[in-house]
Amino acid sequence: MGRTLAAGGNLARTQAFVSAPPAPPLLLASTSPRRIAILEQLGIPFDVVAPRYEEQPVQGVDAVELARKHAREKARSVADEAGDRPVLGVDTDVVLDGRIYGKPQNATDAEVMLEELSGRTHLVVSGLALITPGWEVVEHESTRVAFRKLTPRDLATYISTGEWEGRAGAYAIQGRGAALVRRIEGDYLNVVGLPAALLVRVLADRFAGVYGFG
Repeated sequence: MGRTLAAGGNLARTQAFVSAPPAPPLLLASTSPRRIAILEQLGIPFDVVAPRYEEQPVQGVDAVELARKHAREKARSVADEAGDRPVLGVDTDVVLDGRIYGKPQNATDAEVMLEELSGRTHLVVSGLALITPGWEVVEHESTRVAFRKLTPRDLATYISTGEWEGRAGAYAIQGRGAALVRRIEGDYLNVVGLPAALLVRVLADRFAGVYGFG
């Protein structure tokens, strides 16, 4: 009898889990293929919309605060399309000696950036905003990335790939840019473009069990 009751209890819990309503898709305020791929990797349901917020390059300001501001404004810019669903905004910057490295304008600009990052350790800083009609959470994550010393041939080879286009700091760690890196400390996916560990923690805190975390 005890085993039968136990089995019944397990079945009830399984049925309750199976019958739970699906998690509402996040509204991702980004069309970045990297961010889309990371959300798919995590199994988080989402829809994509282009943010109606234009980032402006700014120097001489705190990189963390700027990344947080950009993430928040991206999310807010599409909040009216989300209904009750959470909106996710993310902004990622490369920072060295207080200078924020955005996306290079051309190959020459990319080469200059990579020369400056060569042999040194920089920060990849991401702001993350999750907002609903009732609340906003804005957080940030930082990852230290050490580049090996790059030779002129290294630079020419990487520039020739074109992979630097549209990339903050002029490299993509998930692609050929991995060969430029000597070591990282922190969340690898943050360098790719979305601080996954931070997002999981926020979802677990704010939506325990809804998205499979917490």
